Amino acid sequence: MLKNYFKPSVRWVRKGQVLGIVIITISLFPPFVNALEEAESLVLLVQTLDRTDDTSAQIALIKGVLSGLEGHRDVQPPPAWKAVGDRLIKSRNQRLSRLAKQLAQIFGDEAANQESLVRLQNRSVELSERQAALRTLLAQRNSQLKTVLGSLLDDPDLQIEAIRAYGTLALEDSAKVLLGRYASLDDSARQAIVETLATQRNTAEALLFALNRKLVSRKAIPSYVARSLQSLLGEAFTAEYGDIGALSKDKSELFARYRSLLTSDEMDHADAYSGRTIYDQVCGACHLMYGEGGLIGPDLTGSNRADLEYILLNILDPSDDVPDNYKMVTLTLKNGRVLTGTVTEEDGARLTLNAVGQKEVISKNDILSRDVSDISMMPEGLLMTLKDREVINLIHYLRTEKQVEAAQ
Repeated sequence: MLKNYFKPSVRWVRKGQVLGIVIITISLFPPFVNALEEAESLVLLVQTLDRTDDTSAQIALIKGVLSGLEGHRDVQPPPAWKAVGDRLIKSRNQRLSRLAKQLAQIFGDEAANQESLVRLQNRSVELSERQAALRTLLAQRNSQLKTVLGSLLDDPDLQIEAIRAYGTLALEDSAKVLLGRYASLDDSARQAIVETLATQRNTAEALLFALNRKLVSRKAIPSYVARSLQSLLGEAFTAEYGDIGALSKDKSELFARYRSLLTSDEMDHADAYSGRTIYDQVCGACHLMYGEGGLIGPDLTGSNRADLEYILLNILDPSDDVPDNYKMVTLTLKNGRVLTGTVTEEDGARLTLNAVGQKEVISKNDILSRDVSDISMMPEGLLMTLKDREVINLIHYLRTEKQVEAAQ
């Protein structure tokens, strides 16, 4: 059991060997097997926090606990936590105090929740602290959070996070509030709204109504969102949006078209700098390249990018051969939310779902059903949304051997 592994760590702290305890605690705490083992581990961790005065060790321990409890709610604190937590919260070390308050929130401390709400709304507080406050309040489904979300929609630093929070909390007025703001927001915020509304049936219906009234354009709904909407709404959605698979039914014609476009002469005159700009807009949210980008799809840096046929195959027919860890996973949660993405981490209690623009840690107790599809998250019609010159520049950039600066 975890407890047996953890006992030496307590003795090491008494001897001052801080490094040993930090490494063991962080590596062994997260993957809980069951609630009993979790409770026993928390008791030992709190005892260890009480027995050391080394601030760096205490910080590392609490960070390990917070990592292990991410996605958990209604966690019962060990009996000793009240005294230990109060002392750590009053620490002169601001980082230790802040982390202790975050842990207190997970343990249901109402005073810590209230302070977190105040910190969240204070624009003079560091952004990272406000983001952490929002994440913790969301994880606990704090009932007072909904009263401040509207003001956060006007805060450029937290606007995207606030939009997504409406979906996480599944508020009744989510669609009305978000669609009411849609026309006045930039493209990234609009995309977040579309993705958020596509996670629950009632908000998906509101998005379909907006699509019907041309308040939201068809182009604003990418294929991965369209699949979620089709799953939620069925024929009512496809009747308005069209057949999701119709974009590229005849792939042989598409391959022929782009082979004829991407000639050696065209590639010799292509602009890699402009190509990077296109890449950042249409690919960078999902793929790493030269160490930058998202984690939804494979890292492109070391792939066979010099081969034009390889590039075309993976762009025009992304579902031809999808590795298991990049297959599209659809989760239906008990509160009605439907989430689509790739699973990047998983243990017995929770999983991490990566979707475009966001990562969410989900307790398995909240999952109603899980569907794994052989379809790739990557949309098949990507090139058809671009002008020919944009396609040429994008492909040229994808075939580069070193990073180039983005066009100014």
